[in-house]
Amino acid sequence: MDPLIQVEQIFPSLTWRVRHEVMYPELPFDSVKLADDFNGIHFGLYLDHKLTGVVSLFQKGNIYQFRKLAILTSAQKLGLGAQLMRYILDFCKIQQAEKLWCNARVNATGFYTKFGFIKTDTIFSRDGFDFVVMEKYFNLIE
Repeated sequence: MDPLIQVEQIFPSLTWRVRHEVMYPELPFDSVKLADDFNGIHFGLYLDHKLTGVVSLFQKGNIYQFRKLAILTSAQKLGLGAQLMRYILDFCKIQQAEKLWCNARVNATGFYTKFGFIKTDTIFSRDGFDFVVMEKYFNLIE
């Protein structure tokens, strides 16, 4: 039987455990809480009713930034990150977003490129990781 996969909007605090476990397990738990979490829109991907992936969206006008896309290690390489990415891309189109952008870990840029994101010239390091700003513009005529 195929696994049941559902994506739904979730409360910000539900993202923190997945973020911590996947992205920064060596840092204190509070380090994965964002100052503007309660201003964001958060989505959870449930695999067979278990919260398995998260992503957070932040809006300024018609420009959105996604942050902290994370899939539990035990469920990686199953296409769940791609499913969550397609969900937020569709969400942004429905909201008539002009642009969606992120601070991508340099080692993950290939994943984002598959969805039409383009690297910018903005590169920086934080918490021992190298990042590049990537962005995708939406054609609102589609």
